[in-house]
Amino acid sequence: QVYLAESGGGAVQAGGSLRLSCTADRFPSSNIDMGWSRRADGKEREGVAAIDSDGSTHYADSVKGRFTVSRDNVKKILYLQMDNLKPEDSAWYFCAAVLGRRRSRNNIGDFNQYGHGTRVTVSS
Repeated sequence: QVYLAESGGGAVQAGGSLRLSCTADRFPSSNIDMGWSRRADGKEREGVAAIDSDGSTHYADSVKGRFTVSRDNVKKILYLQMDNLKPEDSAWYFCAAVLGRRRSRNNIGDFNQYGHGTRVTVSS
C-alpha cells in the first residue's frame, strides 16, 4: 500500500512563498517518478511539476520560473518550493507518484498515486 503525506500548505499574500513537503513511505521513492498536482475550486486536477527518477524536472507553463520541485532520496522527501505566488495558484496541492511504470513524458500530470492534499490560499 502506498502512503504519501503532504505538509506546508497555508495562506499567503500574492508575491509570497511557501514550501510544500511530501513524505513517501512504504516504497522506495528514489526509483520512481514523482511530482505535484493541484486542483482549484471548481476545476479539474492538473499537473504542476514532476521530477523523474533520473532527476529531470518538468513544469507546467503556468508555474515555470516560479516553482521548483526537488527530492531527497535518502530521507524520501519530495519538495515543492513556490515563489512569487499568485491568487490563481490557490488550490489543493497533492503529492503524486507513478507506480508500476514510468511517467508519460508528454503529460505533466501523469500519476497514479496521490496523497490527501494540502491547501494553499493566495490572497491579492
